[in-house]
Amino acid sequence: MRIGVFTVLFQNMPFEKALDRIAAAGIQAVEIGTGGYSGSHHCPVDELLASEGKRKAYLHAIASRGLAISAFSCHYEPLSPDPAISREADEIFRKTAKLAGLLGVPVVNVMSGLPAGAPGDRCPSWVTCPWPPHNLAMLDYQWNQVAIPYWRSAGKVAEEHGVKIAVEMHPGFLVYNVETLLKLREAVGPVLGCNFDPSHLFWNGVDVPAAIRKLGAAIFHMHGKDCAVDPQNVAINGCNDAKPYGEIPRRSWTFRTIGYGHDQKTWKDIVSALRIVGYDSVISIEHEDALMSIDEGLAKAVAMLKEVITQEAPGKMFWA
Repeated sequence: MRIGVFTVLFQNMPFEKALDRIAAAGIQAVEIGTGGYSGSHHCPVDELLASEGKRKAYLHAIASRGLAISAFSCHYEPLSPDPAISREADEIFRKTAKLAGLLGVPVVNVMSGLPAGAPGDRCPSWVTCPWPPHNLAMLDYQWNQVAIPYWRSAGKVAEEHGVKIAVEMHPGFLVYNVETLLKLREAVGPVLGCNFDPSHLFWNGVDVPAAIRKLGAAIFHMHGKDCAVDPQNVAINGCNDAKPYGEIPRRSWTFRTIGYGHDQKTWKDIVSALRIVGYDSVISIEHEDALMSIDEGLAKAVAMLKEVITQEAPGKMFWA
């Protein structure tokens, strides 16, 4: 396995200076935003699509520092009931898939998006329980009339360019857990899988190694991000929490640097589960820790991952 980082962390730095910082931190791969919520600070998509020379220079800047691209990320709202937003999200995805194919980037990370609850609604609607009865009608519409048709079409685009789609499970979107991820994968096919971010699962009470074992070959990419769950606040209000991220003392959970939400043993179990299911690629650090600076949070995450990842191939079982 290799250690990577989502370069949005250094979005205020020029691309090559960001690469220098990343390489100096002992990191081996970069995940790069191409638009949407991730922004495209380090990837001039249109320029790269238009020029083979610029694509070669872009790849050289990365490879010359001993780095590789693990994924492009364009998290946005392709299922939005606002047609301007959904068109923009679809255009970003299509351009990203094309550029990924041209640059040999294997995976495009996305969110599933969230439709409206019914035709004509103006806002997305996240259903969290089956009652009242209209909730089930909303889910049927969201899945069968919006999400599955869109992602089947997107899957064909990805196949055309020789890349895979990795959906990040995130509450507030249609795909938010293992069950919903596998439901969409079954409908679309093996071109669609998962960008596995454990932080979103921790605060929902999921056993992360068990989730990895269930997903298996559906895991295309991996985020390195932790989450601290506040047992006192959960005991009172449960896990769903819409308070601003800055209200940490009152929140049920908070994103943390790796090791500050769950201990080294938990992360060793995660790495072992990944190896069991055959994932031996990049763990891409996503720093969203409000209690740490970027530099310290990144350094601590790298140090923890160096302790827990396995980089060599398994040895022969001479004892068996």
